[in-house]
Amino acid sequence: MMQAVLTQEGEMDVLVMLEESPDHSPVLAHVNSLPTTTLQSERSPREVVTLYGVPDAESLALALAAAVESHRTGEHNGRAAIRHLGVWAERGAVGDTAWRDDVTGQLMTQDVEIPLETLRATAGMLLVECGQLIRRLAAGLAMPDWPEGARRAITVTIGPIVGLTAPVFAPFEAVLEQIREADALAFEYEGD
Repeated sequence: MMQAVLTQEGEMDVLVMLEESPDHSPVLAHVNSLPTTTLQSERSPREVVTLYGVPDAESLALALAAAVESHRTGEHNGRAAIRHLGVWAERGAVGDTAWRDDVTGQLMTQDVEIPLETLRATAGMLLVECGQLIRRLAAGLAMPDWPEGARRAITVTIGPIVGLTAPVFAPFEAVLEQIREADALAFEYEGD
């Protein structure tokens, strides 16, 4: 799973989750945006990205690109919008956005389609700017030593989104260390 939140100054917090049993689905990932509650009105919607199958840097970058591009498309990118996209390697991202009209309260929907070329271009920029960290994130999701029964999920912050410059990721080793400590495992690291 991947969860994303657009924070101050265009940053996006993302929770990436891995679903290891894709049930032969051609979908690489799902990207869902959950609206904020009234109590969280200063925060932007949360993004949940679920990768299917064996994670690699390219599929992860494509899913991250769909999360980024979903905020650039459509008329309504407000905090109360709900987005759902499927990401395919050969089709791009397809889904919809739903929100309540501010005046009438009526439920509004809009189809969203992000062309494969756009996703590939954005994924390419993400890989250029932070490819090593994306590869480490994919490797971390694929590691065999996750605690039994634990969901494979890692939170990431990308920012600022505008122009896709200077992505910043949460310290990956700290996330894995917390998981290992929760399972009563301790590892010593040399160097790094």
